[in-house]
Parts: sequence; C-alpha cells; structure tokens
Amino acid sequence: MNPRHDPNPFDEEEEVNPFSNAAAPASKSRISSFIPQSLGFGNKHDATVDIPLDTMNDTKTKAKELAAREADLQRRERDIKLREDAVSRAGVPTSDKNWPPFFPIIHHDIANEIPIHAQKLQYLAFGSWLGIVLCLVFNIVAVIVYWIKGGGAKIFFLAIIYALMGCPLSYVLWYRPLYRGMRTDSALNFSWFFLFYLLHIGFCIFAAIAPPIVFHGKSLAGILAAIDVFRDSILAGGFYSVGFVIFCLESLLSLWVLQLQKVYMYFRGNK
Repeated sequence: MNPRHDPNPFDEEEEVNPFSNAAAPASKSRISSFIPQSLGFGNKHDATVDIPLDTMNDTKTKAKELAAREADLQRRERDIKLREDAVSRAGVPTSDKNWPPFFPIIHHDIANEIPIHAQKLQYLAFGSWLGIVLCLVFNIVAVIVYWIKGGGAKIFFLAIIYALMGCPLSYVLWYRPLYRGMRTDSALNFSWFFLFYLLHIGFCIFAAIAPPIVFHGKSLAGILAAIDVFRDSILAGGFYSVGFVIFCLESLLSLWVLQLQKVYMYFRGNK
C-alpha cells in the first residue's frame, strides 16, 4: 500500500470552497435551509399578529359618524344659503331700520326673516324684550309718584339710570343675538343669548323682590319696597304693587322663553 494515499486521521476535513462550481448547490441548500429556520417562516409555531375586530368596528363606526356630521353641516350651510337667497330675492332689506313704525330705530322683520317653525318663539322673545322695557318705564312712573309724596330725588335718578341702560343693553346683549341666531342658525349667537338672558332673568326676579341691597331699596318697584312705601303713601304703594306684578309676569315669561329655546336647541341638534 502506498502510504501517500492513506488518509491521515489527524487531517482536518476538506473545506468546501464556496467559489467553486461543485460546492454551489450545497451552499445554496444550506443557506436556504438556514433562512426559514432563522426567520421562522413556514413553521407551525410561527408567531401570528392578531388584529382585534372591535377596533376595526370602532373605526368604521367613527368614520360613519364623521361622514354623517359632515353631511349635516353641508345640509345646514345649504339651508342658510337658500334662506339668504330667498330673503334677497324677496327684496327684504336686511339693515334698514323699520321699527317702531312711527320712529324707526332698529331693523325688525320676523315674518320675512325668521323660519316659520321658529317664529312663535321669536315673537315670545320679542314680547319678553318689550316686557322689560315696560317694567323699567313703569318703574320710573312708580318712583316719580313716591318722589312727589316725599320719597327723595335719589331713587328717581336711579330709576332713570336703570331704564336708560336696561332698555338698549337688553336689546344688544340678548335679543339681537337671538334674532340673528334664528335668522342665520348661528350657534355663537345662541350661546351669547343664553348667557345674557340668564342675567336678565336674575335681574327681573331681583327687581320683583327689591331687597334693600346693592340697589337702593325703593328705586325698584318690588314687593319689599311696596310694603315700606305703603306706610308713607297708599297711592305710591299701589303703584309699587303694580310694578311688582309686572316684574313677576316678566320673570315668568322669560323663564318660558328660556325653556322653549332649550327645547328648540335640542331638536335643532338632533335634526
């Protein structure tokens, strides 16, 4: 035997040359068998990614709600545009002063500018504004009667201030925002109305009671002031009692308007 051909047991295994053609299939099979085992593809114990169905359903529901809201906003914009076009085609002036007829100082046209379903509420609110004007004017009359009977000039000047400030401020702060909100369907004007109309109701209730705090007690024709005035003059006390009744009626009408406006806003938001 030729010792040159005997295998040496201490020799290392023959290395495979990856660049040789013969070793190419073996290296490819080894790499291909290594990849799936290392990455985990194709094995029965592979990790799976679970997507909860509830999340997908919630996403679809939110998308539908957003689409519905967008469609509702577009519908309201079209309604407002159609309403404004109808007013302009009818030739109704939107800024000319036309009320009161004998001395126009404001623009007011409920029949042509306010939607039919909201006209009743607007007329009641207009009556509420006229009511506070009547209350403040009659309050001056009652105070004048008591002033003539020796009540003093201070309460007269305070009553004048209440009327000069209350009449225009009530129109600017809550009646005009409500009128514009009804005409243009503006949520900002409705919010402005709610804020100052609550203050208006609070003042009416306070004036009906007329406690001798904050304001001079007998400058408002309320029930407590009427009781005190009766001691000095029955006639002045009678006027103060009528003023108390008027302030009470105005408070009740204002609460009714506020409740109707809340109902209107509820159904408006659920259209």
